Amino acid sequence: MMDSVSTTPMTEHRFRRLFLLCLVVGISVAFLVLLQSFLMTILLAATFSGLVYPLYARLVRLLHGRRYAASGLTLLIVVLVVILPLIGIFTVVINQAMRVTGSITPVVERFISEPTYLDQQLERLPGFEYIEPYRNEIVTRAGDIVKAVGTFLIGSLSNTTRGTVTFIFHFFILLYTMFFLLVDGPGMLRRVLGYLPLTRDDGQRVKDRFVSVTRATIKGTVVIGVIQGTMAGLAFWLVGIPDVVFWTVVMIVLSILPLIGAALVWVPAAVILAASGQVMQAVILVLFCSLIVGSVDNVLRPRLVGRDTKMHDLMILFSTLGGLIVFGPVGFIVGPILAGMFVTSWEIFGSAYRDVLNPSPDPAERQPLPPITDTPATGTPAPTDDAESEPA
Repeated sequence: MMDSVSTTPMTEHRFRRLFLLCLVVGISVAFLVLLQSFLMTILLAATFSGLVYPLYARLVRLLHGRRYAASGLTLLIVVLVVILPLIGIFTVVINQAMRVTGSITPVVERFISEPTYLDQQLERLPGFEYIEPYRNEIVTRAGDIVKAVGTFLIGSLSNTTRGTVTFIFHFFILLYTMFFLLVDGPGMLRRVLGYLPLTRDDGQRVKDRFVSVTRATIKGTVVIGVIQGTMAGLAFWLVGIPDVVFWTVVMIVLSILPLIGAALVWVPAAVILAASGQVMQAVILVLFCSLIVGSVDNVLRPRLVGRDTKMHDLMILFSTLGGLIVFGPVGFIVGPILAGMFVTSWEIFGSAYRDVLNPSPDPAERQPLPPITDTPATGTPAPTDDAESEPA
């Protein structure tokens, strides 16, 4: 009787804690579902706020602690220095994109309406006699590709037009969120970390890894993209490809993809140049982009991204590609951040259970493996060198 009476308060206490835990999890999930349309915007606002926070902190000191004024001035500087120039560049890009689409559309229509047009173009190629047996297959495949390209371009322009209003709306939400995150962000972060069962050092490690991965990813992506896109655009200008600004911006954006980004543009461009009889220009474009533009990614990405994030190149590659596939354009930021949090969580886990896990020592502290002996399985000792040297 006494046992049942004494265990009842403990049972009620456990039930209340379990109920409270389920209540918190359920309400949190419902709240995240409510915010799902803005989660990426909020994440980007937190990311960009962390990037411009040093500027905000300096302005707070200059304005004698007026945080709201410093936050507004920080956003004004960002808009004037970053956003307005980007708007000017994209205005030129959109105009050139319309011109590119207008020049491609007649070609697509001609491929569709005149099946012999591609035959005429093939006959102009040097060494046509070697590919003549495969003419029908080439014409069929090329026609399918041209139709797909035309459909993609028209669909992309339509989606861009429809998405402009949504982009502007989310852009203002982004700025509004950044305004308050700059002012109240550190306090919010301390409160969130306070609800997590982490030590002060582990919480600081999570925060530092988030900031370092974010800064390294954006810095590396922007620097590599601008360098690769600009150099490839210079090559396009040298070989006489029109609408260079448009293709430069496209290659800057595609440089988000490690190794293959800019090549998605300059490789087809070289093929088109060769197919149109401009073989020398195609060779120049291939040599310049493969040797110079391609080396930028191989040289700078490990130094700008891998060194600061302390992650392996493969981890950066797959997290970037996976982020782009799952989250879309913002995935080049979200993917490496998740990878950094993944690595950090396992580091914290390893530190907490170090005695149980008994991880292998650092490479510098590893002892060499014992030498392999030739002792027979029967236990008979192996002959010595002296015995082997004696004559039979």
